[in-house]
Amino acid sequence: MGTAVGGGKSVPRYVQIADEIVQQIRAGVLKPGDMVPSESELVDRYGVAGGTIRKAMVEVRASGLVETRHGKGSLVKARPPVRHRSSDRFRRSHRKGGKAAYLAESEQAGATAKVSVLFIGPADAPEEIAERLGVDAGDKVLARRRLYFRNGTPVETATSYLPWDVVKDIPELFSENPGPGGIYARLEDDGHVFAEFVETLQARPASKAESSELALSPGAPVVHLIRDAVTEEGRVVEVCDTLMAADQFVFSYRIPAAD
Repeated sequence: MGTAVGGGKSVPRYVQIADEIVQQIRAGVLKPGDMVPSESELVDRYGVAGGTIRKAMVEVRASGLVETRHGKGSLVKARPPVRHRSSDRFRRSHRKGGKAAYLAESEQAGATAKVSVLFIGPADAPEEIAERLGVDAGDKVLARRRLYFRNGTPVETATSYLPWDVVKDIPELFSENPGPGGIYARLEDDGHVFAEFVETLQARPASKAESSELALSPGAPVVHLIRDAVTEEGRVVEVCDTLMAADQFVFSYRIPAAD
């Protein structure tokens, strides 16, 4: 039976079971690398039908704390998700301290970060990117494509597109390692001081190629994020097209209430 809550409603039994399993993981009763008890074990433990346990495990998987391996069951993940803090991960103080955004946020989460550069060079601006940059579709831009790892696991791909007239005189932007603070630090060194970063996010299933690149199960959820980096003059000097494994990131936003 469910536990009564406000308004006379009750919490479904599968939700109670899911909450208990999640709490066991958070409390360390179930440790990273441990297998979650099997369906039959949970049926015996809670005295419910298999369908109730299957519903509970859907909720547990949605927490992002476990991963399911075909034929083996559910395994407690060895790491919590990275927490994206949009209000501070692009702070100028990080760049002055020599840390690019991804490295700064990974450090805050206690994770080991690695960036693999897949491509750097001229490219024709795709239509949507060109519109955001204020150039014509097909114009030459600099593309920088990276694959990001966290604790050895690929979690994110990102391609930065920058106007050619902006980057042509900044040689560091053509290097795999653009130097302390990343490409934003180099842009600001060249006088392109940022006023804001505007992000658009959409959740969707991963394509087959995306699942392979990020080592995900077919159709696993991903977050597609596009970010415009806007200078004090109102110019977009970079568009970053990013795809993230949804279970590896938590987004936290501070939204001012004042006018």
